[in-house]
Amino acid sequence: MAELLAVALITVLAVISPGADFAMTVRNSYLYGRTPGLFSAVGISLGVLVHVTYTILGVGLLIAHTPSVFTVIKLVGAGYLVYIGIKTFVNRTQLDVDLSDGPVITSAQALRTGFLTNALNPKTTLFVLSTFTQVIHQDTPVWRQIGYGLFMSFAHLVWFGMAALFFSNDRLRTKMLRRQVVLNKVIGSVLVGLGVVLALTPSAT
Repeated sequence: MAELLAVALITVLAVISPGADFAMTVRNSYLYGRTPGLFSAVGISLGVLVHVTYTILGVGLLIAHTPSVFTVIKLVGAGYLVYIGIKTFVNRTQLDVDLSDGPVITSAQALRTGFLTNALNPKTTLFVLSTFTQVIHQDTPVWRQIGYGLFMSFAHLVWFGMAALFFSNDRLRTKMLRRQVVLNKVIGSVLVGLGVVLALTPSAT
């Protein structure tokens, strides 16, 4: 029971802490609407399962004890955030505030964006690795470890799904779209900033 409570508490704190996943969900929700926002949340939750899977299979130990491997993952993730951030920052296309027009990106594109944002996020790598190595005991049955992993994924889905619903609210979205040039620069700057900080942060492996 103590193990379960510890995993739940750590997961909740990790999920609600602002980061790249949150910025990407806000971006897709207010720019493209509810459906892309929700699919971004689904993509993020699937990205979590990538980290859980390689950790349970033991690959996580390789990453944890091989600084060069972790550095590559970190730099690829940082590069992706900077790329999306710059793309958002320099976007000068004014999206029509007529919400009946439907999404500008497909659900598959939104899913892929959310998935890559999380799957390439070293913050999630460290979160999953530290939880499985410091909190979950070595003799914990595999089925229970899988259950913890599914809980982590579900927690991300719920939180970012709620964020997508909030920022895609018609009234709020209309107001945000009217200021989309400024918001694009703010969100773009946040994503670029996160990428730069990520790239410059020493590997804690």
